[in-house]
Amino acid sequence: MNKLLNKGQSIFNKYIGFFFLSVFLLWLKTYFVQLTQFQLGIENTLQKFLLFFNPLGSSLIFLGISAFFKGRKKYTVMMIIYFLLSFLLYANVLFYRFFNDFITFPTLTQTQNFGDVSGSVSSLLRPYDILFFVDFIVLVALLAFRFVKIEVKDIKRRKISVLYSLALVISCVNLSLAELDRPQLLTRGFDRNYIVKYLGMYNYTIYDAVKSTHASAQRVMASSDDITEVINYTKSNYAEPNPAYFAKGKGMNVIYLHLESMQNFLINYKLNGQEVTPFLNSLIKDQNTMYFDNFFHQTGQGKTSDAEFMLENSLFGLPEGSVFTTKGLNTFQAAPAILGQNGYTSAVFHGNSGSFWNRNEIYKSLGFDKFFDANYYQINSADEAEYGLMDKPFYQQSIPLLESLPQPFYTKFITVANHYPYAMNQKDATIAPATTGDKSVDGYFQTARYADEALRQFFDYLKKSGLYNNSIIIMYGDHYGISENHNKAMAQILGKEITPVDNAGLQRVPLFIRVPGMQGGVNHEYGGQVDLLPTLLHLLGIDTKDYVQFGTDLLSKQHDSLVAFRNGDYVSPTIYSVDGKYYDSTTGLKLESDKLPEAKKYKQLVQEKLTFSDKVVNGDLLRFYTPKNFTPVDRTKYDYNPTHQNSNEKTTDNK
Repeated sequence: MNKLLNKGQSIFNKYIGFFFLSVFLLWLKTYFVQLTQFQLGIENTLQKFLLFFNPLGSSLIFLGISAFFKGRKKYTVMMIIYFLLSFLLYANVLFYRFFNDFITFPTLTQTQNFGDVSGSVSSLLRPYDILFFVDFIVLVALLAFRFVKIEVKDIKRRKISVLYSLALVISCVNLSLAELDRPQLLTRGFDRNYIVKYLGMYNYTIYDAVKSTHASAQRVMASSDDITEVINYTKSNYAEPNPAYFAKGKGMNVIYLHLESMQNFLINYKLNGQEVTPFLNSLIKDQNTMYFDNFFHQTGQGKTSDAEFMLENSLFGLPEGSVFTTKGLNTFQAAPAILGQNGYTSAVFHGNSGSFWNRNEIYKSLGFDKFFDANYYQINSADEAEYGLMDKPFYQQSIPLLESLPQPFYTKFITVANHYPYAMNQKDATIAPATTGDKSVDGYFQTARYADEALRQFFDYLKKSGLYNNSIIIMYGDHYGISENHNKAMAQILGKEITPVDNAGLQRVPLFIRVPGMQGGVNHEYGGQVDLLPTLLHLLGIDTKDYVQFGTDLLSKQHDSLVAFRNGDYVSPTIYSVDGKYYDSTTGLKLESDKLPEAKKYKQLVQEKLTFSDKVVNGDLLRFYTPKNFTPVDRTKYDYNPTHQNSNEKTTDNK
């Protein structure tokens, strides 16, 4: 036994032995993390093998960098790389627990948000998380306490060549097997889950870096010729306004009410016999309110900021990161600018830091006249939520700010109370939590009820002030509140197993549009957030045919009911595409073979739409095109500093 131990120790006393021990530990750790912490949808034996196999090549490549260094530095560099890879792996675990997605390079630019999410991060930690770094600690201990002697001798170039040749062969085999199971993996896929499943976390990071670099280069390479193809596309997909609704709200104020993390299943849902959202439920019966029960969020990694971006621009968010944080200086032709040139004053109300999601910068590019952020609100500890001011005091304190605006106005109120991790002071709760045992799911119903009550109180003010009868009021859910990570608890809530079709259906978010004098009711039309801008502009009597917009009027007879998700999946009245598979939207069963051509055609249409939108955003193509009767936005005219904003009244030239 002692001989065996001595022999093992002698092997690890050589750099190459310690190197392969490190590779082995990193390989196994990465495999187990990918297997247990991410929902990658492993379906067959080949995918199981690839999940096990794919960390090996990248582990060899990254740790092999240390072989180029001399003497003791080899070990130091190896341990630094080992720690960085472990940290990257763990950071993705935390990110996935929150967003059900993986970190991308654009998300790393959103550092101004990190301080505001510290509370949420702490709720994501698990007692066993220390295990993610145990292997690293063991390796460092072996070196620090001299259980392993350090080989000072440099590694010959020939050995390094052999090492990287081996890593290259393994990586090529990995990619070839992945291509067998998922053809054109790197060129067709929008979904990061596929890249991690087939190629592994570290190769995904390389892939994402290349994609991000390519996207950044698109603006430099773009020219005025690129926008022509886009304009031809949007004009060919333009939906004419419905004469019955066109200009129905002409000259009225516009009030957007942001329903944070509100999913549509909450509407008319009863928990222990009590309605969770009684006020929103009552609006379904309002004679001037139209409720859309097949309205879907289309957000990606930008979540709330993506929802805002779509409703202001009718452009999609990016496949990685947030447009708000990465493209804040782009040229846009957004709702506040369009309406500003039609006599409107625009403002956003938000009881959180103005720098969150880079709002205080991109709002200038969108043409918002005013931005009332946390600096305009009194926020004490009793009224503070995870991401700012609780909804009831937020609406109350917003009233004098709203009344300071000249009419007509275009406004948006961004609430935060119903936000993950759905915790609130129990003395403010008016409904008992659910009892699934999942803390986030259980608390979700309490914060949703609170948000509903705050909304009712604000409506009471609107009615008393007279604004109710002279304003278009739009309430929209920004994104899901409960991710697929909580399907076990959601199965208890809904009383059924959550299928892929159910997951797609749970991406529905509420949409209520109230227009005084308009006939209300329940509208079953399929639509998404990218459709809101043309719908609103047509209600205000502004035609959108000259604008570059990728949504269509929800009230138009020509509305496109194919709803694209940011990952390339889609929903429609007849077919759902979920994780690359096709289902009958009525039965929930996999699609019959005779309908597959139609499903694949829809897939192509979705990818075409997303690709064109990405070209506009990444290439900043709107700088090459100005619609008729539109004046480009001048960012220098806007200043949201409280000491300046009140004195900077909008001039006639800006309207």
